Amino acid sequence: MDTLTLDAKQKMEKAIEATRHEYSTIRTGRATPALLDHVRVDYYGSELPINQLATVTVPESRMLVITPWDKAALPKIERAILTSDLNLTPTNDGSLIRLELPSLTEERRKELGKLVHKRAEEGRVHIRNVRRDVNETLDKREKAKELSEDDVERGKKEVQKLTDEYIKKLDEVTEQKIAEIMEV
Repeated sequence: MDTLTLDAKQKMEKAIEATRHEYSTIRTGRATPALLDHVRVDYYGSELPINQLATVTVPESRMLVITPWDKAALPKIERAILTSDLNLTPTNDGSLIRLELPSLTEERRKELGKLVHKRAEEGRVHIRNVRRDVNETLDKREKAKELSEDDVERGKKEVQKLTDEYIKKLDEVTEQKIAEIMEV
């Protein structure tokens, strides 16, 4: 039974990490290289993320500077940013690209808040699915007479406690992201 709870713990932790990664791609008022993680550049027939073609730095809190290792990739990176869902206009000076992040409007902050809540709910669903899977495994083991009824009850209570703990962690991460978005 310990392996079941350990496995559940690892899967729940992965759900939180996946949600954190999703949050890192959501634009706030601050510049972060993670904003460009999902932008793919068509480079010699391959779809590559920008961080594999260039150095992305944050010289100011609202600016990203992309310095490609190959100057021929500059227009391709620029095009990929323009066609992405970031709604940012890159400034190309021939050797690097500057991305100025405008201040978020109140309306846009609320939209992003809704998106964060949606991602959080997806994370909660994943955590609950892990709980469901463990409970089903416990029930199967009870039917196969591998575990007693008391062991199954104890296991289910333990998994429920884990579920509550990880949903609370996810809620804390979500509150931090919402605060970051709402920060003016």
